[in-house]
Amino acid sequence: MGPAPAPSVNAPEEGCAFSTRCGIVQIQGTVSSSSDPPVAGSHFLQQARYIVRIAAEVASKSNRTRRRFHKRLVRNLGDALASSGAGARVSDRWSRLFVTFSGPPGGPSADEAMRSATRVFGVHSFSRVDAVLDADLDRIVEAGHELYRDRVRGRRYAVAARRTGRHSFSSRDIGVHLGAALNPYGTVDLTAPEVTVSVEVRDRLAYLFAGRAEGPGGLPVGVQGRAVCLISGGFDSAVAAWFLLKRGVALDYVFCNLAGPAFERSVIQVTRVLADRWSYGDRPRIHIVDFARPVHELQSRVTPRYWQVVLKRLMYRAAEAVAAETGAVALVTGESLGQVSSQTLPNLRAIEAAATLPVLRPLVGFDKEEIIRIARRIGTAALSARVREYCAILAGKPVTGAKAGAVDREEAPLDPGLVAREVAGRTVLEVRKVTDAGLRRDYLWVEAVPAGARVIDCRPAHHDDGWRFPGSLRVPAKDLPDLVPGLDKTNAYVLFCDNGIESQKLANLMQTIGYDAYALRGGTRMLRQT
Repeated sequence: MGPAPAPSVNAPEEGCAFSTRCGIVQIQGTVSSSSDPPVAGSHFLQQARYIVRIAAEVASKSNRTRRRFHKRLVRNLGDALASSGAGARVSDRWSRLFVTFSGPPGGPSADEAMRSATRVFGVHSFSRVDAVLDADLDRIVEAGHELYRDRVRGRRYAVAARRTGRHSFSSRDIGVHLGAALNPYGTVDLTAPEVTVSVEVRDRLAYLFAGRAEGPGGLPVGVQGRAVCLISGGFDSAVAAWFLLKRGVALDYVFCNLAGPAFERSVIQVTRVLADRWSYGDRPRIHIVDFARPVHELQSRVTPRYWQVVLKRLMYRAAEAVAAETGAVALVTGESLGQVSSQTLPNLRAIEAAATLPVLRPLVGFDKEEIIRIARRIGTAALSARVREYCAILAGKPVTGAKAGAVDREEAPLDPGLVAREVAGRTVLEVRKVTDAGLRRDYLWVEAVPAGARVIDCRPAHHDDGWRFPGSLRVPAKDLPDLVPGLDKTNAYVLFCDNGIESQKLANLMQTIGYDAYALRGGTRMLRQT
């Protein structure tokens, strides 16, 4: 159906496109261009295809820069799809990317796999293609009528067309004729349609779709080089990292550990969200630096009111030492102006005097509520909410108007090689290789009861023979989950049972909700020997 094509040949033009998805249908008589695989017949029926729109910031670059950004975007999108376990091919057609799935039976569905594209920076949006056919107006109208008449039935709809190439019809012709074919089923509404039927014509092929998923925009991760982010596990540093990733900066992370393995585990869990969900195309590492000795020395040698400022300086120095080894060209922090005492404008100036690399503070003008809202959106909020604040090492009144020279004098008595030695002995993990099982294995167990820790005897009732470890709290395993919310989070806890099964499970529960808790390796037998 549809009228005969107009006799004139139009120059290339641009329209607009919107998009939801429906099933793929076979359109006979399709053709393939030299840069597109064949799409006709049963081959097309067996594959899901998506059209991916590129963020405006990428598309607006010079051709040379844009080619480089496209190459990185294709790589990052391919990594995202591969991480989902689906087989897919990404084709670069300059103003669009095309994703074609050919995954094994039983693997994740194409729609599930494409959800990862909503977290690939540089992607503006994408749509599942319902049909690919010859760039012929009659065929487009016929296919659109067949595909979408039930979708628009009784609803408000619009037709959006976009065309690239030389054809005997215009984008407006597509909208008029396909709209007329669908008019008996719905009501045209160009302002607030419930369904938007989209057609993109690209040279010899036409793509039909009716749905859109939004991407995050921004620049592909890696096109702006590499930086080091000081990560604490809290809301601020995670959100700051996300903003730099969105601007195309690949990140490694430096974590200055002030409070032991449970704290370390919490920070790694937050960093995994950034690495697994937002860093496609990159393999970020976390550099874990033990800061127990630096904290002890500064508390011994520095005036207390300067502790916070000097501590931040030492962290900057640790991050710069890592940056020197990794080739990073900037530091990233989650500092927000005026949020805490160490983040007043004079204090930030005094702290930054210790750095030789640029210090990027993407949250400098954000308030806490804004930061938490973003953390919820990117997926780090629930984990960050469990991380205790360990950087506040001074209970009294800290300096709020420090001068760089005064802080230099306060820092001078410290061993100049102290931070360098701790950085040299750091632990380095490739974050995307860290597993849940590894976190439980490496961070739940202790070999002995640390000084000052509370001991909890969580043996089940049928294992209780009446023996008690001095000073321990006796709470059967089944009762401990109800007791945990009332425990003081400022204490460390060591749990034990006879075989380690209950203590490991419950220590994991406590760590998950922000407690400094561990299972004792060796359990009852170990304690009876002490």
